[in-house]
Amino acid sequence: METVGFIGLGNMGGGMAGNIQKAGYPMVVFDVREEATRPFLEAGARLANSPADVASRSDVTLTSLPGPREVESVAVGPEGILEGIKPGSIYIDLSTSRPT
Repeated sequence: METVGFIGLGNMGGGMAGNIQKAGYPMVVFDVREEATRPFLEAGARLANSPADVASRSDVTLTSLPGPREVESVAVGPEGILEGIKPGSIYIDLSTSRPT
């Protein structure tokens, strides 16, 4: 079974990640608010120390972030997803965005 990485465990992301975890997928999680990760860790998820760490340990990486600035930072910033993503893995952004 594929390992799912989830970054952004707030109101929207927490619910989506919870459903993925309930479906039985192994998970790696990260959020800037450490307390947001606790319920997932208690249910068996593994904690990552950066978005790059999530991507390096996941087959599928999902983000649910507040907006485009946060997505850019998490995806291409220092220790971002693109620094850790493995060849053949998938990155899906579920964040709130606006047209540019």
